[in-house]
Amino acid sequence: MLNLEQTITTDETPAEAERISVRKAQKADLFALAAMIEALAAHHGDKTANNPAKLDRDLFGDQPFATAFVAETGGELIGYALLYPVYRATEGERGMELHHLFVKDGHRGEGIGHHLIGRAKAHARTLGCDFLSLGAATGNFAAYKYYQGQDFKAYPATGM
Repeated sequence: MLNLEQTITTDETPAEAERISVRKAQKADLFALAAMIEALAAHHGDKTANNPAKLDRDLFGDQPFATAFVAETGGELIGYALLYPVYRATEGERGMELHHLFVKDGHRGEGIGHHLIGRAKAHARTLGCDFLSLGAATGNFAAYKYYQGQDFKAYPATGM
């Protein structure tokens, strides 16, 4: 696992493509969001136990645990970013972990991931975060290159 991190220092908000909107997920998005999570899991050879009910609990419940942003065009969700808060107690730093970034086949290479990352960064800034971090699977060199192109810096993985 390669850990990547981006220090949040700017107030820039990326311009959204005219035909693509990036917005915070809504309850009406739960089934489409669950389907994209399943597609990402399948892409990595995994299965998901997540479902719309669990997403509803974790995104919109009494104590929301995560935040999701979706990319939409023509009434269809074509991508998402899912993040959750993290805290570095030793440093006293607040941050957000960009746990998932996904864009459907046929829409990759259009800058949608860039806009989803931009929205995630803006959200983290709003919460007073010092950093946005993410991880990429060992050997996923395409992901490493993409995230480094988005100004994330690589750090060695630690832990178990």
